[in-house]
Amino acid sequence: MSDELSVLDRYLTLWIGVAMVLGILLGRFVPSVTDALNAVTWHGTSLPIAIGLFVMIFPIMAEIDYGRIPRVTRTTRTEIGITLAFNWLVAPFVMYGLAVFFLGGYPEFVTGLVIVGIAPCIAMVLVWNELAGGNQEMCAVCVGVNSLLQIVLFVPYAFLFLTVLRGTAVDVSMSLIAQMVGVFLGLPLLLGYLTQKVAFGTVGRDTYYRRIVPRISPFGLLGLLFTVVVMFALKGDYIVSNPEQILLIAVPLFVFFTALWGLAYGVSALLGFDYTESISLAFTASSNNFELAIAVAVAVFGIGSNVALATVVGPLIEVPVMLALVRVALATKDRLFADADDVATVAYTD
Repeated sequence: MSDELSVLDRYLTLWIGVAMVLGILLGRFVPSVTDALNAVTWHGTSLPIAIGLFVMIFPIMAEIDYGRIPRVTRTTRTEIGITLAFNWLVAPFVMYGLAVFFLGGYPEFVTGLVIVGIAPCIAMVLVWNELAGGNQEMCAVCVGVNSLLQIVLFVPYAFLFLTVLRGTAVDVSMSLIAQMVGVFLGLPLLLGYLTQKVAFGTVGRDTYYRRIVPRISPFGLLGLLFTVVVMFALKGDYIVSNPEQILLIAVPLFVFFTALWGLAYGVSALLGFDYTESISLAFTASSNNFELAIAVAVAVFGIGSNVALATVVGPLIEVPVMLALVRVALATKDRLFADADDVATVAYTD
C-alpha cells in the first residue's frame, strides 16, 4: 500500500469532517455551486452525487472475489438469513417506532424517516464493511438479495407504514425502485466484474490484486469524500439556517443507526460468528439506501418538502456515525472474537 493511500485511510475521519465543513461553506456562501449541482438531476438525485456514488462503489466491486461467493453463501447461510431478518423484520419497525416517538408532532418528518427505514442499504454498506475488515463476499450476497427484495417489498412496506398506519397516500412505482437499484448497484457491479475478468485474462489474477487493485482502491474513498461534499453543499444553507430541525431529525436517526448496529454486532458475537461475518452483519443491518429514499421522497412529495428534507438528513447522519462505528468495531474485535488477529483491516491503523 502506498504512503499516499495510507494517509488517506489513516485520517479518513478528519477528511470526512473537512468534506462536511467544505460542503456547508460552499452551499452557504457560493450559491452558484449549489445551482450547478442541482442543474442536472435524475429522479431527484443530483448527477454529481450519482457520479460520486459510482466512483465510490466501483473499486469495491472490482476487488470482490466473485469466485468465493458460492462457497461463502453455502457456509454463511445462517448469517445471511439473520442479516435479512434484521433488514426486513426488525429495522423498518424500529425506525417507525423511533420516528413516531421523537417526531410525532412533525408528520412529514415521520414520513421521511419511514421511507428511509424501509430501504435497506445496497451500496455504501460495502464501504463501511471494507473499512472494518468485514467479509466482502458475504456482504455482496446480502446486498444483492436486498436489491431484489427492495423491488418486491418496498411498495407493500410503504403502503403498510404510510397508508395503513399513517393515512398518507404514497404512490411509488416498482419501475423507479428497479432503476435506482440498477444504477447505484447493478452498473458498478457489472463494470467491476468485467474489469476483473478482463484483467485476469490479460495480466493474471496475482498481478491484478498485487498491482492494479492498490491503484484503483483509493478512488473509492475519494468518491466517498466527493459525495459528502456534494450532499452537504446541497443542504448547507438549510443546515446553517435551521440547525434545530436538523438536530430534531438527527436524534432518532442516531439512535437507529447505533442501536441496530450494536444489537446486530452483539447478537453475532453471542451466536459465535467470526469477526468478519459479524461486522458484515452489523453494518448491513444498520445501513440504509438513502439514494432510493431521497428519490422516492422527491418524486412523490417534491424536492422542497419536509419529507425530502428528512431523507436527505439520513446520509448526513449515517456517514459520520458509520465511520465512528468502524472505529468501535476495530477497537473491540480483539476482546470479542478469537479470530480477530487474522483480520486484515483496510483503514484506521494505529
